Amino acid sequence: MDGITKDSIKTAKLMKQLWPQLTDKEAIDEVKRYTNGKNTAIFTEVEGDTIVGLALCSLRFDYVEGCKYSPVGFLEGIIVDEEYRLKDIAKNLCTKCEEWAKNKGCKEFASDCTLTNTDSISCLLYTSDAADELDGV
Repeated sequence: MDGITKDSIKTAKLMKQLWPQLTDKEAIDEVKRYTNGKNTAIFTEVEGDTIVGLALCSLRFDYVEGCKYSPVGFLEGIIVDEEYRLKDIAKNLCTKCEEWAKNKGCKEFASDCTLTNTDSISCLLYTSDAADELDGV
């Protein structure tokens, strides 16, 4: 199956909840890209044999709004399956991403979303212990 595992298929399924415009193949390709990348990481939360949470992060070397240093750890996307929300899964995933970025030498960790995406804003404010800036995008 060209390096595709059961877990990558399960992860891709959750990724499609985050980005529904992706085809199955594109979602699996993204999972592989984040898993195998030198400057990317993917973290999951598992309950039993179900992947219930997913966070994707990367190192950004270009300018990141509100940041002074480079590289910046960047939360590219996060999702928790609806029935598992409000159980600190997103917070745990963000902590894993922040630790990964810190271990890669980052002094800052960031993310973005549009101001109309109130669910994402709530998630980002709730999950970050150090949310000291909120810029509009």
